[in-house]
Amino acid sequence: MKIISLNAWGGQVWDALALWLSTLEPDVLCLQEVTRAPVPSPEWLRYVDPFRDLAQRADLFGDVSNLLPDHQAVFAPATRGTLVHADGVAVPSEHGLGMWVRRELALTQIAQGFVHGTFRPDGWGPEPVPRTMQVAQVTDPATDAHVCVGHFHGLRDPAGKGDTPARDAQTERAIQVFQRVWDGHAPAVLAGDFNLLPGSAAFPRFREVGLHDLIAHHGITDTRTVLYEKDQRFADYMLVSAGLLGAGFDVPAEPVVSDHRALILTT
Repeated sequence: MKIISLNAWGGQVWDALALWLSTLEPDVLCLQEVTRAPVPSPEWLRYVDPFRDLAQRADLFGDVSNLLPDHQAVFAPATRGTLVHADGVAVPSEHGLGMWVRRELALTQIAQGFVHGTFRPDGWGPEPVPRTMQVAQVTDPATDAHVCVGHFHGLRDPAGKGDTPARDAQTERAIQVFQRVWDGHAPAVLAGDFNLLPGSAAFPRFREVGLHDLIAHHGITDTRTVLYEKDQRFADYMLVSAGLLGAGFDVPAEPVVSDHRALILTT
């Protein structure tokens, strides 16, 4: 089984991302920073706040779903606000997570929940914006074997990625949502852009419940691409149950499909 996690950066590098996705053949694909268009929209919009001015695909969820017609798609919105068209018109948009699971596999249990805040329906608002999470039990009907796969996008804090009470609470909430699906025994994967440093107290806490950090296990020192210009190179993590520590794991620098690298687990 191939399980992939990536912060898709709103599809800013869409041509490269689309080409890469069309060749992947993932069993489970987890994307963070995904837009969804609740109304008919142009292909491109812009997100603007005091910190950023970013091009965004208006409907990245639909774009990826069209590229993966043989996958089941599930979207988890965290916020709904407006993005701006080139002519200045504000267009409604949702921002959150997407998960795509190969059609032949059975989604036998799904949980969605918030690791921070609740759904914000009336604009992006001040930081930190709400953060949501998806978890699924994926079963192979041919063997009845199943794996629990979850992902979330951690809090963004302009002050940095250090531990804070809000991030401690986020860890506990992530564990609670994950354990709605995971029984503690089946193979398990929890991934995403956690927005944490490697020394965070979150990782010992995750180990307490049986989830081990593959970034540390493999000595990975960079989860960002050349499009990310800051010196701090950690953001993305993949945690697995002990039985998956020996599985194939890759964090490729190329192709460049985002300012984050993909995390690819092959069992």
